[in-house]
Amino acid sequence: MTTLVFGHKSPDTDSTGSPLIWAWYLNEVKGTPAEAALLGEPNTEAAYMLEKWDLPKPRIIDGVEAGAPVVIVDTNNPAELPDAINDADIQAIIDHHKLVGGLETKGPIDITIRPVACTATIMYDLIGDDVAGMPTAIKGAALSCIISDTLEFRSPTTTPRDREVVEALAADLGVNVSDYAAEMFAAKSDVSSFSDAELLRMDSKAYEVGGTKFRVSVLETTSPATVLSRKDSLVATMPKVAEEDGVDQVLLFVVDILNEESTLLVPNALVKSVAEKSFSTVVGDADSVVLPGVVSRKKQIIPNLAV
Repeated sequence: MTTLVFGHKSPDTDSTGSPLIWAWYLNEVKGTPAEAALLGEPNTEAAYMLEKWDLPKPRIIDGVEAGAPVVIVDTNNPAELPDAINDADIQAIIDHHKLVGGLETKGPIDITIRPVACTATIMYDLIGDDVAGMPTAIKGAALSCIISDTLEFRSPTTTPRDREVVEALAADLGVNVSDYAAEMFAAKSDVSSFSDAELLRMDSKAYEVGGTKFRVSVLETTSPATVLSRKDSLVATMPKVAEEDGVDQVLLFVVDILNEESTLLVPNALVKSVAEKSFSTVVGDADSVVLPGVVSRKKQIIPNLAV
């Protein structure tokens, strides 16, 4: 059977590119039939990456069959995966997030979780000497993933190894990292064609804190004013999205990539309390709050959330 390789729901660049990288490796190096897949539409930056490197958009799936072989990348959280994921035959997990728990496997598997900024960095190291045989497009995907997840090294999740891999790939591809990052971030910032509900789900993950369920949404942009101009309609849409997604509250952080800060929308008393307890700030009567230096959901937002 063909092994499906996929990341989390609401695919960003890493969850779009890493399945392509690993599917290439399984097919071409290990001789294992594999197919990259997505659990939703890729965001605008991921779509730009696919176009830039002439990569096929992976097939979008809405579930997995019982017993189907799968490799999970860029997550280990069952809430971000198909409902029946534990019925599948999980072959491996490759991730850079904290271990959540809840996944069950049919037998012993390979699990690689490393404290780096990007799944593609881990894959680069796992592939080892066979990296030399990577097609240009797959190298381009790896470069894109790491630039995205590190916010061009602005994110506090960035490690020296992430930098080294980017430098090696960029040199091999003849790419200027700053110029390419600017192109990627411009693509990510173009959200004009998305509805408010789509924006709230575009780069979001479900987390429970103290019995309260949140959808933690992050919009990384070089033009925060474009998103914040839609503040009222985004806030008005939050209750519907929360109800449909089975959470108590949507938290929206608009990350200003260039100024390295985020703005949290504050629609009600619950979010005001979360903001003040989590980030040592005072909201007052404002409907948003700026959080200097906060750009990483994984390292700065999720670990600090308190209710």
